[in-house]
Amino acid sequence: MADRTPALRRTPGKAALLAAACALLAAGCGADDTAARAGHTPRPASPSPAAAARPGLPGMPPLVDPHDIYAADRPGKLVPQVKDYPSMVYVPNTISNTVSVIDPRTYKVVRTMPVGVQPQHVVPSWDLKTLWVNNDRGNSLTPVDPRTGKAGRTVAVHDPYNLYFTPDGKYAIVMASMDRQLVFRDPHTMEVRKTVPVTCAGVNHADFSADGRYFIVSCEFSGELLKVDTAKMAVTGQQKLPQHGAMPQDVKLSPDGKTWYIADMTSDGVWVLDGDHFTRPKLLRTGKGAHGLYVSRDSKQMYISNRGEGTISLLDFATGRLTGKWHIRGGGSPDMGGVSADGKVLWLSGRYNSEVYALDTRTGKTLAKIPVGHGPHGLAVYPQPGRYSLGHTGIFR
Repeated sequence: MADRTPALRRTPGKAALLAAACALLAAGCGADDTAARAGHTPRPASPSPAAAARPGLPGMPPLVDPHDIYAADRPGKLVPQVKDYPSMVYVPNTISNTVSVIDPRTYKVVRTMPVGVQPQHVVPSWDLKTLWVNNDRGNSLTPVDPRTGKAGRTVAVHDPYNLYFTPDGKYAIVMASMDRQLVFRDPHTMEVRKTVPVTCAGVNHADFSADGRYFIVSCEFSGELLKVDTAKMAVTGQQKLPQHGAMPQDVKLSPDGKTWYIADMTSDGVWVLDGDHFTRPKLLRTGKGAHGLYVSRDSKQMYISNRGEGTISLLDFATGRLTGKWHIRGGGSPDMGGVSADGKVLWLSGRYNSEVYALDTRTGKTLAKIPVGHGPHGLAVYPQPGRYSLGHTGIFR
């Protein structure tokens, strides 16, 4: 899960416990996953013609390919403003209150930076110029200059569990998990522009629709999903996942923009959702503790980290089927991460093992297990291909 205390599960508090109690009454029936157990994901209906023809969010850069939202993320396709940045892997160590910086060529830690209390994720800014370290319990963000790797002056931001940016670059969105808020801020100064209270517990991860007009948010502690209108900065839909005890985590949109995937660490799989219609999702079981979702550089498959069993499942976007599973050498607890700029290596933090994993994306072979600080979480591989960042550990388009 998206723990604040990595050695144990976060204690959700009275409000979340009340939500959990309500779930016992409301979520009596399990997910219909008969087809999923056979390795097949039911395909959601295509968006309506009206939705497909809908113009994008004003100010959002147009898609390079309307049929592939990740077309700008091809191997080595670095934009001019980042091509001279040194290639590094930035690892926030939640218990150690540090960021380990790994040289991906040598698999060695070359620098360890002290940051604020309980850093959760390292997040590339929309304009690609800054890496923001989310110091959750420290109520601050630490900016890191990716040109020099040096940390700057911290910025006071309350409860910054995770951080995203609207596709037009107009706002940063802080996932204030314990505050139960989505906080829209200036993307540079981080001054508050609008606070959106939510009724679910534990907002943590998100992704944006192909046209940028809405985004889907996972609520970890109450097992819910939100649909949010980007321009209006308002929640337009909310639903509870159809399985008792669900704890949704990472969210990712398919290359064609039609299908949403939401990892669920207690349901041991990913939910498959039609985001346009926001109908009841189906569960595809992948492995124990499904957590992080990452897209290959050719947009053909998704890597799913199963933290509870030390594996990575492979999903084929064209068919919606699982095609394989990699096992980390000697086991581990793969959490969050990203894909190298050339697409050859998948980097993941080992949340409960104080290490980072590097895996060959062609064979699944474990290339390295690198010791870092305690509680490594949302690591960022940087720079990566793409014209702008939507946040988290690197969602580029």
